[in-house]
Amino acid sequence: MSDDDSEPTGSEQADIDETPGFSSIDETELGDEESSQGLFDDLLSGEPIFENKEVLRPSYTPHELPHRSDQINKMATILVAALRGETPSNILIYGKTGTGKTASAKFVSKELESTSQKYSVPCDVEYINCEVTDTQYRVLAQLANKFIEKNKARIDDRIDDLEDLLEAVDAHETAASDATVDSESDAAADVAAESTSAHPLESTPFSARSEVTARIESLEEDKDSFEEVPMTGWPTDRVYSVFFDAVDYDERVVVIMLDEIDKLVEKSGDDTLYNLSRMNSELENSRVSIIGISNDLKFTDFLDPRVKSSLGEEEIVFPPYDANQLRDILKHRSEVAFKERALSDDVIPLCAAFAAQEHGDARRALDLLRTAGELAERSQTETIVEEHVRQAQDKIELDRVVEVVRTLPTQSKLVLFAIILLEKNGVHSINTGEVFNIYKRLCEEIDADVLTQRRVTDLISELDMLGIVNAVVVSKGRYGRTKEISLSVPLEETEAVLLSDSRLSSIDDVQPFVQARFEN
Repeated sequence: MSDDDSEPTGSEQADIDETPGFSSIDETELGDEESSQGLFDDLLSGEPIFENKEVLRPSYTPHELPHRSDQINKMATILVAALRGETPSNILIYGKTGTGKTASAKFVSKELESTSQKYSVPCDVEYINCEVTDTQYRVLAQLANKFIEKNKARIDDRIDDLEDLLEAVDAHETAASDATVDSESDAAADVAAESTSAHPLESTPFSARSEVTARIESLEEDKDSFEEVPMTGWPTDRVYSVFFDAVDYDERVVVIMLDEIDKLVEKSGDDTLYNLSRMNSELENSRVSIIGISNDLKFTDFLDPRVKSSLGEEEIVFPPYDANQLRDILKHRSEVAFKERALSDDVIPLCAAFAAQEHGDARRALDLLRTAGELAERSQTETIVEEHVRQAQDKIELDRVVEVVRTLPTQSKLVLFAIILLEKNGVHSINTGEVFNIYKRLCEEIDADVLTQRRVTDLISELDMLGIVNAVVVSKGRYGRTKEISLSVPLEETEAVLLSDSRLSSIDDVQPFVQARFEN
């Protein structure tokens, strides 16, 4: 053993043990074991309630959709044209949130792509969420890049097949050459002749090895020619051109699904829909069909008549679910989502009843059931009960309020803040004039434009429609009519959301603004 590898002496070991920052192995293991206990071990000690939580999320596409067979069958009868190599009619799907529009469309699309592969019919379905991808540039760029990716993958597959063909050609020619050289009898010569007659290129469009090589080079050039579109920076015409070329590269039927299509029209107008709807008159190899999904039954009123006519060739309406239908949906999902006997009998009916009050929203029902399960799991109980559902209802409603308040325009936030300040300081039966006085001072504090009292009244009405405030018109006799306003949401949580806005967070001392009510 070398000097470097020698064991430390007893005194040296003692020095190491006593050196700050060092501890013996036993002490370290003991410390680690103690420090790791408690934080997650207690949480993992109980039996889990969920078997597969993902089936309760909106992103999940189920294998079966109860109470939507009519709508699914209608979609299928329209889209079956794609499997015949024909262009399906464009479809507009309407219905309120949580009525199964997107889930049904995705379900049919999966079936369409699966069947197209079964029968070797080229068909591609692309999904775009227009609430996120809400401008013409982004929609076209995202579609262009998806088809470029598909084209490159198909080119790679074709090159692989052609390279396999070249190997087969080489192997065949080598075998034929060897058989001819080694032939010492008529039988050997016959074998050589037979091998050369079954040439790998016979059943292909190629007559020589050089043609296969040239095709591979051509495909590699095609692949290199595809340039992905950046998410900003190009002229829209160029983006459209790249998208057009990418779609038309192969012979296929393309179905483009635009979810929340009304958000795209609201943000960017109908130029995107116009361009997509007229593509088929210019495409040589492909055909494009559009499925538009909207919560707004009237959004087509704002479309160019030509776009409206082309886009709305077929319309499918999804009615709200009733409580019994919601119960069926929840029962169907819960069988996969939860461990056996994790639900008490009254949980699903209560979730269905709450969601039925929200215009038959299945998404709300599933959120309720999932949140109730999470609350039960956190409290380390083995069964979800009615109380967990009620707690989940309160939590989801608070989350909704927080999100609505967070996304309000600044002027609406100022009006809401004025109402909160009045309530915090004990003012009851708040009227529009009082809100306006506080609102003006808040505007001055953050250097915002002051709207007219009439416009502030309109903003109060909008807050009322959102369920954030309650505004009731009351008569004051000869003094006319006014609105009595009260807050409909938790005060402290709402104020915290408002103060998280960088413009409003600079307001420190709110008392003077409330006093301003009495100065006017």
